Amino acid sequence: MSEVKSIENGKVKLTFELGAEEYKQAIEADYRRLAPKFNVPGFRRGKAPRRMIEQAYGADCFWDQELEIAIDRACAHAAAEQDLVPALPPRYTVVSYSETEGCVIEAEIVLEPTVELGQYKGIEVPMGEYNVTDADIDAELENRRHQQARLVAVDRPLELGDTAKFDFAGFCDGEQFEGGTAENYTMVIGSHQFIPGFEEQMVGMKVDEERDVNVTFPEDYNAEHLAGKPAVFKVKVHEISYEELPELNDDFAADTSDFDTLDELKADIRRELEVRKANEREAAFEGAVLQKVIDNAKVDINEELIHAEAHAELHQLEEQLAQFGATLEDFANSMGTSAEEVHENYHKRAEDQIRARSVIQAIINEEKVEPNDADYESAVKAYGSGEKNRPLTEDDIQEELKNRGKYAQAALYEAVVRMLKESAVVTEKEEA
Repeated sequence: MSEVKSIENGKVKLTFELGAEEYKQAIEADYRRLAPKFNVPGFRRGKAPRRMIEQAYGADCFWDQELEIAIDRACAHAAAEQDLVPALPPRYTVVSYSETEGCVIEAEIVLEPTVELGQYKGIEVPMGEYNVTDADIDAELENRRHQQARLVAVDRPLELGDTAKFDFAGFCDGEQFEGGTAENYTMVIGSHQFIPGFEEQMVGMKVDEERDVNVTFPEDYNAEHLAGKPAVFKVKVHEISYEELPELNDDFAADTSDFDTLDELKADIRRELEVRKANEREAAFEGAVLQKVIDNAKVDINEELIHAEAHAELHQLEEQLAQFGATLEDFANSMGTSAEEVHENYHKRAEDQIRARSVIQAIINEEKVEPNDADYESAVKAYGSGEKNRPLTEDDIQEELKNRGKYAQAALYEAVVRMLKESAVVTEKEEA
């Protein structure tokens, strides 16, 4: 027998029973495993009767692994009986217990979000036009020239566009602030990596020259303790160099590609850009359809679920940073923000992820979606390359498709996306 009461949005209290026989069996199993850990005068370890150990150490001293398993099992049965779908492990309180009556247990359960779907078929969204222009090709060629450029050291004052290697230390209210110091920092002057006015004031400096750079942090600066405040950066230049670009001709094409002439290289770049823009257009269309479907739905999410997902992702980030000897604060400073804002961003991202996941699952349930072969192939292409750290070959794809179970959930997602896109209505075309 079980009873359920609502505590708050997406959270309930489930009261259920663990039968006397199950309780006794679990306690006896935990007693046999844990008895050697208890010291009872007059008995060798592990030989004292259970009741003597309980009198000495408390009636709950054998509430351990086997009892937890039994309670979990009873809770799962009671939750199913009440049509509850837990999203997080329940929190238990034992209300009463005895070997003759068993246990009465209360479980606080955070439930999976509830979803009220809005319109998800026939969604109206614009489809971008993609046109590759000569300017696009010129820009790509210019990027490739810069990739092939070499830095040439010069002995002259620093100019906009030069690359400088320098030290800097930032002071605010006379105190050096965290994250505002570096040695042998390399930057293209005029690239606007630093706050406004910093790079411009470095123009004209010479090698080994030191200079105070006076700036004011923007009012909307990510680090709130610095926002809107004046600061002084003590700067010393070590090296000045400029970028020497290769000439754009047939020799450039032959040296940097599989083509002999610049015209052939340009034609190949056009083909690459057309494929890239087509993919970008498709991704933008898909994203617009999904976002509109999600926005049309009403999703109730318990705050504990959002917190749990955000906490798990932040913990993973902190573990990755620790491998490089860095902390979350170091990461935040490198991004020009604060640890508090990183937490807020991860919380918002967790909420968005849960919302999207819940809406997709609701559509799967409503439509009884089943993936086809193309969906499995799309899933492999989307997720399989990560394990190999390279694009998948056709042979790779066929090999991965032998293990469809591995991609079952991803294929379901691809099937839903395909269905939504196929039913979507293109309202107008926008130039991409």
